Amino acid sequence: MTWTNVVIQGILIGGFYALFACGLSLMFGVLKVINLAHGDIAVVAAYVAVFLTPHLHLPEVWAFLVVVPLFGLIGYLVQRTLIQKSIDRDPFTTLLVTFGLSVVIENLLLEIYSANGQVVNIGSLITQSWHPTSIVYISYVSLTVLGVAVLVLALLQLFLSRTGMGRLIRAVADDREAAQLSGANYRHVFGIAAAIAFATVALAGIAYGMMTQFAPTSGGVNLLFAFEAVVIGGIGSLWGTLVGGIALGVAQQIGAHINPQYQILAGNLLFLLVLAVRPQGLFGRKTAFA
Repeated sequence: MTWTNVVIQGILIGGFYALFACGLSLMFGVLKVINLAHGDIAVVAAYVAVFLTPHLHLPEVWAFLVVVPLFGLIGYLVQRTLIQKSIDRDPFTTLLVTFGLSVVIENLLLEIYSANGQVVNIGSLITQSWHPTSIVYISYVSLTVLGVAVLVLALLQLFLSRTGMGRLIRAVADDREAAQLSGANYRHVFGIAAAIAFATVALAGIAYGMMTQFAPTSGGVNLLFAFEAVVIGGIGSLWGTLVGGIALGVAQQIGAHINPQYQILAGNLLFLLVLAVRPQGLFGRKTAFA
């Protein structure tokens, strides 16, 4: 594999990391909650896609039409009931609650599906790729996921900057007390932010199921990569999340090219380097999602 191909594959996998991470960035930027069940929610979305599409007579590639709105609604309900109660107590409680939610989800999935891997079946699309040169290949699925990540981030940025609800979300993220004094129902705003976060992570979960096998315990690793992408790019910057995801993906692919055992290590070293040199991330800012 040439260095050009290494970088291209890193950019492609980085698009998936960015799609996975944007909901995590939104939850932390607005609610100040680190959702430790984020990865497990993505896995649940993939399982729901595999389960529902045969019953709805839909091809699994179109599962997002049903799963994404469903998880948006679930996200709103989970925030208004479970997460909001923990926010009203203290930030440490939210970590315990989301960690408990993660454990419950994993064990329920193990009980229902066992530890066997599954995939979101997209037929022959998974093997098709574009070969611009004889030594460079680009998977159509990975390229589509990158395009979806860019589209989702662009739509989120437009929503946050051009709509009334988006500006309200930013206001609550910057100063919840001041927004509340102005008449904003911050609990409802938190619910909308959580709905968006759950919808995007559901989309990421379906993408993950299309790209590789998933199992009940797959969420933990993806959560780690998403968290690293958010920190590298900078909390409060959606486009920073994309850059952070791509940087992480390229670092991992360079490490794997040198030695397959260095793939995860290379990404972790980049993560630690950014923390040491620029703790706020590459595009971190004081005002969230400005």
